[in-house]
Amino acid sequence: MVFEPPRRLVRALGETAPAGDDWLARLPEAAERAVARRGSTVERVQEPGGRSSLVMLVRRADDTSAVLKLAPPRARPESERAALAHWAGRGAVQLLETEPEDAAEGVLLLERLHPDVSVRTLPEAKALLEAAGTLRRLWVAPPAGHAFETVAQRTGRQAAAMRAGAEAEPELAPLVDAALAAREELLAAPVEDRLLHGTFRQSKVLAGKRLPWLAVGPDPVVGDPSFDLARLVRDRVEDMIATSSGPSTTRRRVKRLAESLEVDQERLRGWTLFRAVESGVRALRVGRPKDAELLLEFAGWL
Repeated sequence: MVFEPPRRLVRALGETAPAGDDWLARLPEAAERAVARRGSTVERVQEPGGRSSLVMLVRRADDTSAVLKLAPPRARPESERAALAHWAGRGAVQLLETEPEDAAEGVLLLERLHPDVSVRTLPEAKALLEAAGTLRRLWVAPPAGHAFETVAQRTGRQAAAMRAGAEAEPELAPLVDAALAAREELLAAPVEDRLLHGTFRQSKVLAGKRLPWLAVGPDPVVGDPSFDLARLVRDRVEDMIATSSGPSTTRRRVKRLAESLEVDQERLRGWTLFRAVESGVRALRVGRPKDAELLLEFAGWL
């Protein structure tokens, strides 16, 4: 079988690939090796797939179904592996066996879920409820001596890029300043650390067999649960932007999610602001002006 990376993956990785990165060029051979050493059969490559990895639906040698995922080093697959192992299927997809060569090639063998059915297919209110319930199960104490990135570390890197973006586009400065001020205030008043999904949203929660809904695709980080919940606040942002009630809908969503998951409402608002501005500035940087416009308008409501 010839493995062709989905166009969505090629486009997304092309936006962020450092100079000289040849992971995409090496991907077909790496995929063939990962399949062959398990004696698996590929049923299909998931299309359109994710923005940071190749996902293949496979049949294992014992005829059970699974998912084989390959991700580049910059997607931190070993961090994902460690988080999935720690969750051990509680609220997240189950990590299956690991081969010695997997770490070098960013390979994960995962429980098969229903790849085309996410909570985003549900009506909005029901989707938020199910997504929030899944997220609650993931917020556990991190393992002792963990090597996960912290919220302070991740947002520190992002803050530097945001400042550079504001220097290049001065009209962004007021929003960037507000987002950075919110970050400083939040980090100055820390809360109990939890292992977080890191990139949680409705499309990251798929229908399963063990549980109705399970999270996939974490980029794990340790810190304030409000940081994790913040990305969920802006789900379906394009729908909110399209209505005159967008600002009031956003405020209600912040309040409802904060109450349902017992986090401080102001902390959630602050991290939602920071993450929306960071995503908007990044979208501008990689040439997605329409996405940037939506995100920055949303941030202005906060």
